[in-house]
Amino acid sequence: MRKITCFEGDGIGPEITEAVLSIIEQLHLPLEFEKYDLGLTAFEKNGTLIPEDAVESLKRNKVALKGPCTTPIGHGFRSVNVQLRLLFDLYANVRPAQTLPNVISKYDHVDVVVFRENTEDLYIGEETVISEDEVHAIKKITRKASERIIKAAFEYAIENNRHRVTCVHKANILKKSDGLFLSVFEQISKEYPEIQSDSLIVDACCMNLVMYPERYDVLVMPNLYGDIVSDLCSGLIGGLGVLPSCNRNDEIALFEAVHGSAPDIAGKNLANPTALLLSACMMLDHLNYHTEANRVRQALYHVLENQKLCTKDLGGDALCSEFAHSIIEYLR
Repeated sequence: MRKITCFEGDGIGPEITEAVLSIIEQLHLPLEFEKYDLGLTAFEKNGTLIPEDAVESLKRNKVALKGPCTTPIGHGFRSVNVQLRLLFDLYANVRPAQTLPNVISKYDHVDVVVFRENTEDLYIGEETVISEDEVHAIKKITRKASERIIKAAFEYAIENNRHRVTCVHKANILKKSDGLFLSVFEQISKEYPEIQSDSLIVDACCMNLVMYPERYDVLVMPNLYGDIVSDLCSGLIGGLGVLPSCNRNDEIALFEAVHGSAPDIAGKNLANPTALLLSACMMLDHLNYHTEANRVRQALYHVLENQKLCTKDLGGDALCSEFAHSIIEYLR
């Protein structure tokens, strides 16, 4: 029996996790989910956002499924997501944005995968107060971190029959830091002659994505640009509610919904579990259950074709549990 760490999270986290696990159970795989508190729920119970038993579980199991977490509002609290990425050195954030059947968006053929470096750059929040009128933020780019995220993007392209990897940067202005990232990309791209490679300045990338998203395949970039561009890509397919995600290194993989915990609808059975379900499908692929992952995706696509069976944010009237039940019925 393969054990998987499960963080239900906060707000709508428990109900979308329950929905997703009920679907996964229909596959009758030798998987056992160990549930642990994380985020605001954990903090309210024992005064810590990331309990030690949760950390030990992920160290043992190497794979986790995670719902959205809330970080308490107040001075000194750091994002749970950022803490987990740094704690486990989950250097690669992988977010595939793919057009889904019958989900309202302005585009029909989006299929873009963002590879975001997860451990450095401005996003880490290393700041120094020089005076009450001046603050400096540190943008750190290293060769080691750049090499491993760029190699991960090319390896993904090879393994998933992708044809092009684009480096997103701002090396025209940040000539040393982003210049290093770009130069590493240019060096590594020579090791993958079968994959097309090019580069794009981040502002031009954003413009082109909203004009011609079908032109892009795999995008690789430093942390802050990845945060922005991956959300932009979610907007091309209907929003964060339908975008899966994985944070991983060479040993540990954490699959999560990247949307918020939506406390305003928590406990009302209204949430859309699609993002977490698609993240679970990525998890099944990671565990080499490719057939089963595709069965779940096809069941989801089938249900999405009938808007009446969808949750309210997708234009239907179904509750979260009813949406999950419709997917289960198709799987049976």
